[in-house]
Amino acid sequence: MRRIVDDTSSSHGASPQDATDDEDGATVVGHRNAPDADAACLYGLIGDVARAGSEGTETNAIAIAANFMAYLSCAVGRGVYLPIGNTRHHARLFCLHIGRSGRGRKGDAVSLVLRIDQALRAMDDTFAPQVHRGGLSTREGLVALMHDGYRQGRQDVPAIEDKRLWVVESEFANVLHQGRRDGNTLSAALRDCWDGVDLKPATKSNRLYASDPHVCLSGAISPSELTGLMSARDLTNGFANRFLMIWAERSRMLPFPKETPQAVVEHLARRTLEVLAFVHADRHDERDHLRMELSPQAQWRYAQLYRGELNDGLGDGTVSALLERRAPMLLRLAMLLALADLQTRIDVPHIDAAMAWIRHATASVRFVFVSAAEEAKQAQVRELSNRVLAFLRERGQAKRSQISAECFRGKVPKARIDACLEHLLACTPPKISVQTVERPTDAPGTPTRVYRLA
Repeated sequence: MRRIVDDTSSSHGASPQDATDDEDGATVVGHRNAPDADAACLYGLIGDVARAGSEGTETNAIAIAANFMAYLSCAVGRGVYLPIGNTRHHARLFCLHIGRSGRGRKGDAVSLVLRIDQALRAMDDTFAPQVHRGGLSTREGLVALMHDGYRQGRQDVPAIEDKRLWVVESEFANVLHQGRRDGNTLSAALRDCWDGVDLKPATKSNRLYASDPHVCLSGAISPSELTGLMSARDLTNGFANRFLMIWAERSRMLPFPKETPQAVVEHLARRTLEVLAFVHADRHDERDHLRMELSPQAQWRYAQLYRGELNDGLGDGTVSALLERRAPMLLRLAMLLALADLQTRIDVPHIDAAMAWIRHATASVRFVFVSAAEEAKQAQVRELSNRVLAFLRERGQAKRSQISAECFRGKVPKARIDACLEHLLACTPPKISVQTVERPTDAPGTPTRVYRLA
């Protein structure tokens, strides 16, 4: 019997002894590379910032790009919107940088963005958002950073008019720890912030409100902390899937990394200022004053992805829960990429670059939360499912025995066929349907199941 041992560290969801059987009965464990983002992610201004920060350093360009996107999505504010149905989407992003301690270079990944923010403030501070790096602990503490004003004794505390807030959580494990405390509603408040709804007091005695918040977040965490602290509640209540989770570790070994020249930082800040002036980000009191739209070609491309990759192959359980918001996240990314090009029309290149980010986030989630063996099993289910779909397209319908004998030539075990059929039935919407046909009264045996394309 052939056996391949998986040397993937269990700290990001993979067991060193995980194994599965291939079709020949041999035991195989899938070795896999760490997720590597496509170069298409580094589009336009965002790519230029990422390359400037990674040149001559150990910092991964993808991590820099993710943090800059979170910052820029905050700075543009909620004056820009994209209507989809009855929902108005704003370019609000929560990004979570995952990497092992000492290798993720998580602090370095945000340093250049902070320097760009500083240079931007020197040029015109009305365009720069509020930056909070002190850590979050409670809903009330978050609201206090952008409150609508309140009365303290005999004194009126004026409202914070600019609701743009970029939160930098270098130790995102702290947020997960706070969410585990009884009565703590921080995770619920962050969910509301991603949605853009008003933050109302959780108790009658609390006087703090925050209307129309525009909060974006850059978080960093190690894989072991993420898998150890992420509770089932965080997965099921939609907290976790509001984050664009990306795996990024140092790209090279450099004992003496170079500093990005100040002239380069100021050039990038000027380009950032051009984007913010284009969207009138300094008009803090105005909401939804600049409408975005998708070009006809971009609509076609997005519809193609929506009916296919964005809603296919999610699997079940943890991965499915973490990736449920890929579609709206893609639209928010595409909005930001278009705005960085100084246009309000989203074109196909923006959709494709945004989809590159979604693919990297999908690969990152699977790498962290699914073992190598389980990932191999899921890939096998997807491959067998595609074969069943092709068989049914040709035949129209088939019984369970025909699928086994004719589609798989009797070489695939019953359990695997059942797994792929269950997967196709559980898709939303289902890819196939099954009908139970009772046998004649004089013919003993169990009912026959007939499968058809849905």
